[in-house]
Amino acid sequence: MSRNPNLVLTQARAPLTRLTEVMDEQGEWREQALACERPLTLYLNKREIVTLMTLGEDPEALVLGYLRNQGLIDKLDDLLAIQVDWEVEAAAIVTSHTPADIEEILSKRTVTTGCGQGTVFGNQMEKLRQISLDAWTLKQSQIYQLLHTLNQHNETYKNAGAVHGCAICTPDGRVLSFCEDIGRHNAVDTLAGRLWLEGIPSEGNIFYTTGRLTSEMVIKAAQMGISVLLSRSGATEMGLQIAEQLGMLMLARAKGKHFLVYCGQNRLLLDDKPAPLLKSSKRRESNE
Repeated sequence: MSRNPNLVLTQARAPLTRLTEVMDEQGEWREQALACERPLTLYLNKREIVTLMTLGEDPEALVLGYLRNQGLIDKLDDLLAIQVDWEVEAAAIVTSHTPADIEEILSKRTVTTGCGQGTVFGNQMEKLRQISLDAWTLKQSQIYQLLHTLNQHNETYKNAGAVHGCAICTPDGRVLSFCEDIGRHNAVDTLAGRLWLEGIPSEGNIFYTTGRLTSEMVIKAAQMGISVLLSRSGATEMGLQIAEQLGMLMLARAKGKHFLVYCGQNRLLLDDKPAPLLKSSKRRESNE
């Protein structure tokens, strides 16, 4: 339920996968699911903004989260309509006013490492200095509980692969919202849009992604007020620099009982250390 009762919002869902015929290494043919990928061009008050390549799981939330994270809309009440039409592969966004500095915002676009077409507008980098995040303590046991819970998600990935999953989770292991998309930046924008529409605060929660923690992903999490990052993959140098600057707790390479803490080590309570591996086991594991 949207916090803006006057908002006109479509529910333009699209198939997430389709079947195709593939041949395996034995020369046998079988059906295999493919993750769908479709363009969605955003028009803000009839002005073309960007084309996103997306799975299409929740396009209205994706549009809203993208606009908010790029600084193109600040107040939910300013939003009048988001209308997605897959036949023309477009989303029409109507607001009560267009940002006065939209020309400046769009002129400072930086193409990022996001899968597909990740972008960050220049003024968002400047706004980082104004962000202040809560530095709360996370327990090691909570990480393990959360990773166990997240194994129940990733349905499209399990079925077809080729997608990233992102989630907003509570410290006690509950998943507030989970999203899969072609690009991890689209997934986190969708989460931001969902939580904003539903009035669910993201502060004090954990951002999880199956993808790497790049500068773009760290910035988007910070814009949501989240100070704990958890990834199955790794991190980039700039992603780490920004996380350190904002006092975040960044954990990556998190699988099973293993993880690496890249920054914010003082915010993690090691209350559930697994049994250490024998040297021979470590050596064997590193060679695999």
